[in-house]
Amino acid sequence: MSNTAVADAESGLSRAELAARHGLTVAGERPSLPGYAHQLWSYRHFIAAYANAKLAATFATARLGRVWQVLTPLTNAAIYYLIFGVILGTKNGIPNFIAYLCVGLFVFNFTQAAVLNGTQSITSNLGLIRALHFPRASMPIAVTLTQFQNLISAMIVLIGIVLVTGEPLNLDWLLLVPALLLQSIFNAGLALAMARLGSKLTDIKQLMPFVMRTWMYASGVLYSVDNFVKHLPTTAATLIHGNPLLVYIELVRHALLEGAPMTSKVSTLFLMGTVWALLVGVGGFVYFWRGEQEYGRG
Repeated sequence: MSNTAVADAESGLSRAELAARHGLTVAGERPSLPGYAHQLWSYRHFIAAYANAKLAATFATARLGRVWQVLTPLTNAAIYYLIFGVILGTKNGIPNFIAYLCVGLFVFNFTQAAVLNGTQSITSNLGLIRALHFPRASMPIAVTLTQFQNLISAMIVLIGIVLVTGEPLNLDWLLLVPALLLQSIFNAGLALAMARLGSKLTDIKQLMPFVMRTWMYASGVLYSVDNFVKHLPTTAATLIHGNPLLVYIELVRHALLEGAPMTSKVSTLFLMGTVWALLVGVGGFVYFWRGEQEYGRG
């Protein structure tokens, strides 16, 4: 026993006081919120590398590789156009329905993939979490980053579709950047919140595809949301108009398409999009941080 320790012991200090005097902390103790954010920033290179590795692994066994990043949303768009645009006739009254539909699908898929993969981001990485020490929020944030990279590829294809279908290139296209940035913050917060829920309620991953499918039908992805809300009570219709996914989809539609039907003014949409991004982004981060010491145990 060192002379200092002996002196401390003889002075009658408690264990907590001794630990504080010598700079010791409890193993696995949750850091402060600012400290946790600083840790995440220091692991930014790890998050980026992990996201890139997950993206590469997704298409590693496919012969066409990352071409499926483009083919998958295009195939979905073709199927939904056939069913909703041609057979059910939801394209009536919507100019350039093909581009309208593709915007809705591509923007919605960004959030859907972040939510579904975020829900499993802790439970599917328990070996890594138990073996290494790092801020656990790295996992759902890496999921969001992976899906953002997929979105970039999809946006390149989407812009091609928009131009081919006759939409003019104008300054409104610049609004695409803040719209997708707000959605990315929203998605990160949602992925963080779902990661904690998924780690506590492992069966929730079975439920989420049905939740997301319902959310898609309420977000004006496949048709003008006015065709949907006219069958709802006034209160429910008001809630639908504040739906965050509808907000982000309409912001992108406004940026890329002329004459697309809108449920609110652009300024109102940006205000709602900012509020949702801050509310879910910050709230999801705080909610995940509060469970930091729980992940990987049990």
